[in-house]
Amino acid sequence: MLPIPALQIVYEDDVLLVCHKPAGLMVEPDRNNHPNLLQQVKQYVKAQTGEVLPYTQHLHRLDRVTSGIVLFTKQKEHLRFLSEQFAQGQVSKQYEALTSHSPLLASGILEHWHRKEKKKAVLVSADTPFAERARLEYHTSALDAQVLWHITLHTGKYHQIRVQLASIQCPIIGDSLYGSTEAYHDHAIALHAAQLRITHPITLQLMEFEVPAPWHAV
Repeated sequence: MLPIPALQIVYEDDVLLVCHKPAGLMVEPDRNNHPNLLQQVKQYVKAQTGEVLPYTQHLHRLDRVTSGIVLFTKQKEHLRFLSEQFAQGQVSKQYEALTSHSPLLASGILEHWHRKEKKKAVLVSADTPFAERARLEYHTSALDAQVLWHITLHTGKYHQIRVQLASIQCPIIGDSLYGSTEAYHDHAIALHAAQLRITHPITLQLMEFEVPAPWHAV
């Protein structure tokens, strides 16, 4: 089993708690009771407040193999306001990824019809039952011998970035589920949730949180 990393807090106030989730750690509990970020956050808030059962809730998820920003709220009365921003597409989510192959166009929009099948996403025709539109915008640049992707996610579907990049023969490095044959770190792929913008439920100010991807570390 992987060692459990210490909780990495990016920002905290009375309402919000923003964490940097490392690759390999799940956001929420699963049936096998693996260590998870929600558990860590609850333990942290309990220690800070002395509450036996403190309220904490994540507003979105990241795949276990993906690193980056995860937003929590510590006050249930603000959950709806925050959740509706995600549901209505008012939250700006920026990702970075590394691939070995370049797309035909250095920048553009990928739009497909997406469906989850068991533990994998597939791209299907528009008339497929339960299909949903998946859309992202990207631009690319060179990073050493690899291709660096800057991605704005317009919809948040299961494994969306992974399956859409793979569909244009640019699987994310380390993502063997979607066709990558290159090794990355254990229990990780080269995909990182780098930036999140959301309106604060009390101040109504636009909040921006950012965590550099691991490949930018000196």
